[in-house]
This record gives sequence, C-alpha cells and structure tokens, in this order.
Amino acid sequence: MNLFRLDASIVPAASASAELASLAEAEWSAAHPDSTVTRRHIGAAPLPADAWALATTAGFTPEADRSQAQRDAAALAATLVEELRGADAVILAVPLYNFGVSQHFKTWVDLVIAGAGPTDPVLKGKPTALITTIGGGYSPGTPREGWDHSTSYLERIVGELWQADLTLVKRELTLAASTPGMEGLRDLADQEYAAAKGQAREAGLALVGN
Repeated sequence: MNLFRLDASIVPAASASAELASLAEAEWSAAHPDSTVTRRHIGAAPLPADAWALATTAGFTPEADRSQAQRDAAALAATLVEELRGADAVILAVPLYNFGVSQHFKTWVDLVIAGAGPTDPVLKGKPTALITTIGGGYSPGTPREGWDHSTSYLERIVGELWQADLTLVKRELTLAASTPGMEGLRDLADQEYAAAKGQAREAGLALVGN
C-alpha cells in the first residue's frame, strides 16, 4: 500500500495545512503500518516555473527534435503522474495564497495535466483528502465573501477532472491568533481549528475505508 502526500506551504515549520495533513496521515499509517509514503513538498522544493511550457511543447515536437530542456520537463511531468497513479490514497495539503492557488501549486497541476493529458482522470476512484487552509474568513456573509478563488478550483481539478473520491477539509481564520485587527475573531478561529482537526482525522479514516 502506498500513500502519496503533497504539501504546498511555503512555511513548512509553521504550516496549518501540514498539521491537518499529518492528522489524516496518522490515521492511514495506523491502519497500514507497513505501507510506504511518497512525499512531494512543492512549497519547500518548487518545481521549475518553465517546466510546464517545456513539457507541453515537447508533446508537439518530434522526439528527435526536442531540446534537452523539453526532454527533462516531459520526464518530470511523467514522474508526477506516476506518483499519483502509483498511490492507493492521496493527501493534498494546499493553502490559499493571495486569494487563489499559488504559482507553485498551479505549476504542479499543469505538469500533471501535461503528463497525463487534459482529460485523463488520473485519480479516478482513489480516496483523496484535500486539505486547504485560509488565513482570513471568506464564508457567506463576511466582507470578503467570494474572494476565495482557490477552493472551487481545487475541487474542480481534483474531484471533477481527475475524478478522485474526494474528501474536503477546509480551515479558515488561521491568522486570527497572530494578526492585529483579528482579535475579535479568535474564538471563532478556535472553533474552526477544532472542527478542522476532527475533519482531518475523519478524512484519514475515509482514506482507509472506515
């Protein structure tokens, strides 16, 4: 059994998404103590920003005419696809940055699509925990309702395009404890935190079919 885990936080030592992902992973490991975990941390080790264009153009270039950079990018895309294909379950820990998905996460998605093809359901039927964390509050009725341009994209790609058996864990207000002006939201943030931890454990159980 193999679990694939992707982390996308740019601050690994203080990552809210990584903390929740680790709770989900712990449930998997408890059920499969002899399993392997394939890890890719694109926040700490970003993929090359130009790799998607190179991998995509490689697909339209005869192999003999490809540059070495195109060959390397195509090989990287193939590796990313195989990491997903080879997994029995998947955890994706993806924070919101600047109201959307980060450049380094989008690069990963684009490379997977370049390697698998634009219509390939690369995660079809695979139990997948999608964990996303948000510094502020974007729920209905808040001043920034509608500013979360990440979660719907993540669900569209992972759940609809890639057809994963998806469980979403979403925690808002992660910055309330440390950000001036958010003091009045700290009790609500604590509630969000407690709920998200429970949801992460439940997502981990869903990965193993419990």
